[in-house]
Amino acid sequence: MGRAPGFSSLARFAVVADGWRVTEETAPRRDRRVVLLLWILPLWLVVSSLGGLWFYLRKQESAKEDEQARFTTGVSEAGLRDDVGKFLRFVGERHSASSEGVQGLKRAAAMIEGSLGPGNAGYLVERVAGPSLPAGRWPLLVVKVKGSDEDLPPLWVMAGYDARPGSPGAEANATGVASVLAAAHAMASELPRRPVRFAFLPHAYETEGPLLEALGILKQRVGEASSLLVVESTGAGKSLLISSRDAENPALAQAGGLGEVVGAEAICLEDDFDLSSALFEVGLPAVRVATRPVVKADEADDRAPDPALHAAATTALVDLIRRLSDS
Repeated sequence: MGRAPGFSSLARFAVVADGWRVTEETAPRRDRRVVLLLWILPLWLVVSSLGGLWFYLRKQESAKEDEQARFTTGVSEAGLRDDVGKFLRFVGERHSASSEGVQGLKRAAAMIEGSLGPGNAGYLVERVAGPSLPAGRWPLLVVKVKGSDEDLPPLWVMAGYDARPGSPGAEANATGVASVLAAAHAMASELPRRPVRFAFLPHAYETEGPLLEALGILKQRVGEASSLLVVESTGAGKSLLISSRDAENPALAQAGGLGEVVGAEAICLEDDFDLSSALFEVGLPAVRVATRPVVKADEADDRAPDPALHAAATTALVDLIRRLSDS
């Protein structure tokens, strides 16, 4: 007797006059190659889609790294005069102790980022979150020049972009910021041997600011470095005064023809604050690069420098950076 309907999906049933008659036809076996293809095709679509997505994201990340074309601008008196003028007249006081100082910090950070960003020099500006304060949070700003040997410890060049309350901060530190900006513009399209990082630090000079927290953030970001040039007060002369608590720092050996190597006692008198010494105390290979001793706490600091002197000192700074980054 034939099997009842429903026992096999391979059975075909026909209705005849005397009832059900089972006519069973065995379906032909599928070609194994077809089955394999039916498995492989969806798997390939998934893998290729994931591969395409990875390639797209990697390309986007690579584009961020490569950024756009860099625009190199040489050191000029006019450019330095303009940048210092903006700091003294437009940016003004920049600290976290008053609403006016808070607005100044915001304007200073925006000016630096705008000067170096894609619309001008073409750098990708990294914003590292600074100390969190009730008045706000201002970033450590970093841009990088790639080296031909990226495995070498980078050279760091930094300037504090704040100022003490009650002062527009000409030599502490509008001139230093302008010089580091000019150096970053001058080296935008270069390929030195070792990588170079240009950095701009908040809370370096304001008397009641979170200096230790800011230095801790900087130290974490710097990691290993060949040297850390602390640039300030670059408007008082043509040649550089270079000092470090580390007598073996390579910057001291590269100063020939660019300025004079001096001891810490020559640039920091009595209880005056020395940013490079503070950086050295937290374990960073800091070197102060300037054209005069540190600005005293009670010293007026509101006069723009002679652009010719400022340009000469900034040119010497760029030469020092090139020597150190090619060593």
